[in-house]
Amino acid sequence: MTRVAVDALGGDRAPEEVVAGALEAADAGIEPILYGPAGLDTGGLPLVETTQVIAMEEKPAEAVKSKPDSSLVVACRAVGAGDADAVVSAGNTGAMLAAAFLELRRLPGVARPAIAVVIPSRKGPSVLLDSGANADARPEHLLQFAHMGSVFAQEVLDIPEPEVRLLSIGEEPEKGNQLTLDAHALLAASDLGFAGNAESRDLLAGAADVVVCDGFTGNVALKLLEGTIKTVLDALREEIAATPRGKLGGLLIRPAARRLRSKLDPDTYGGAYLLGLRGLSVIAHGNSSRRAISNAIHLAAKGVEHDVVGRLAARMPERRTPAAV
Repeated sequence: MTRVAVDALGGDRAPEEVVAGALEAADAGIEPILYGPAGLDTGGLPLVETTQVIAMEEKPAEAVKSKPDSSLVVACRAVGAGDADAVVSAGNTGAMLAAAFLELRRLPGVARPAIAVVIPSRKGPSVLLDSGANADARPEHLLQFAHMGSVFAQEVLDIPEPEVRLLSIGEEPEKGNQLTLDAHALLAASDLGFAGNAESRDLLAGAADVVVCDGFTGNVALKLLEGTIKTVLDALREEIAATPRGKLGGLLIRPAARRLRSKLDPDTYGGAYLLGLRGLSVIAHGNSSRRAISNAIHLAAKGVEHDVVGRLAARMPERRTPAAV
């Protein structure tokens, strides 16, 4: 039984959608444990009572420090104490990062934890990291991100020999800022399956199994992808509904359109791993639906099942560099 601590008050639709998603995820192998206020209707799921909540607009570090009994912080603490195997929250992302760093701590040899997001490319799922944990990074950090992403791709995405690329402004090795130039040299000298640079226009086409960048670049790229996908699909739906002929054609392409929307929907995976810590943490979208919460819990459980933290711990110490602080 995999115990997943779920922040019942995290997200724009909490607690109703969070509870509903946890109920959907509960099965013979997964036990969601909700963290929230006394009296919360959990539908029969276990509840750990908390007395505080961190709002989406609060300053992360201050909120985590001043609200130690918030649902988000206590859920993270449960993983650090061994009372849960993983934690899921759709709450304040910065607060989730701060609480996870505080309660779970970094793995030995890991300089910077990274947010790993699954990208639904045409060639199959790939992982983009860092997607927001580190706005600034050094070349050796990107090398570690690549190692962590490779373990993730092997254990969660079932890719035996992941191909790794570095996100840059051109495929040529000499393209990019100083960070990407130096990181390219480190990656090329590593024992990873490094295949050079990738451009952002190729992310949805399947640029690589693992795409590495600093957190600022990754977060911008991720939000651009999500916004573009939503805008294009919404515009297509509006155009189809605008004329009788369009409505008729829409009926014919509806099955294909639904498959495409499902494939590109961020709710399909539900969240992103925060890799490099001593415990497993999944950050869900702030606007997560019950389906997204359910999938985030399943994603967390899969990480536990495949011992992602243990496998990272076994591989990262040998990757440690003198400047990795």
